[in-house]
Amino acid sequence: MANGQWYPPEWPDRIRALADGTLTPVTPKRAATVMLLKDTGTGTGPAVHMLRRRASMAFAGGAYAYPGGGVDPRDDDRQIRWAGPTRAWWADRLGVDETEAQAIVCAAVRETYEEAGVLLAGPAPDSVVGDTTGADWEADRAALVARDLSFAQFLDRRGLVLRSDLLGAWTRWITPEFEARRYDTWFFVAALPEGQRTRNASTEADRTVWIAPGEAAAGYDKGELLMMPPTIATLRQLTPYDTAARALADAPGRDLTPVLATARLVDGELVLSWPGHDEFTKHIPTRPTFPTGGASA
Repeated sequence: MANGQWYPPEWPDRIRALADGTLTPVTPKRAATVMLLKDTGTGTGPAVHMLRRRASMAFAGGAYAYPGGGVDPRDDDRQIRWAGPTRAWWADRLGVDETEAQAIVCAAVRETYEEAGVLLAGPAPDSVVGDTTGADWEADRAALVARDLSFAQFLDRRGLVLRSDLLGAWTRWITPEFEARRYDTWFFVAALPEGQRTRNASTEADRTVWIAPGEAAAGYDKGELLMMPPTIATLRQLTPYDTAARALADAPGRDLTPVLATARLVDGELVLSWPGHDEFTKHIPTRPTFPTGGASA
């Protein structure tokens, strides 16, 4: 392959089915993912924490991604201890109501803890917890993963405040309508808190790395690292930054208009494209067509 763009073989058939009305799009689930950054002092800018999804995973197996996952509906239910911009501010920023805004921000913080062992919370609005690798922390993390413990319960048990000010909303991508598994995903940036360290805490990943965004993008361009379009797009966006703080400072001004792929039939080809991201455009030959131009069954 020319690059490492993840491309499921079933997409052409699903695109045709969507076009002829035999496929009904599923409703995307709300999700959040976090590009965790740390300064390296090497002059190449900050490194980003990435994990490689196990090849056995049904969705994007073998692809490199960031810690992230779906919203827990329980995070809609009650207000949690909160520091940083208000829920109203986040609602306006994310384009949702206040209840959803809390749930999405909670998902970003919870998933980062579940999959990377990094917790953006502290005992006070101006503090962050230190090392979270002890056995008691691991027990709570496992309970969160199993959904035996809600994030609100976890914070209450620990007497912690969620630090929403440590997150910056970066971009938003929605899985194409022809995909069987769809997510409406908000991407955030955050800096690794002092005293904490990442680890491969995810059962869905077989490898984790700290890597410069430019180096990861080069690996993708060579076809060495498999990635989905949102991942490589955000890596390219991070490449110009020389520190994590500068990326975080720019986050509030970034456009969060959702990116949603479109598919259309042009001159006997299916053309798959992501608005504003021409590098991902795919031209897919169709099956032999009827004289009317419709795809054969």
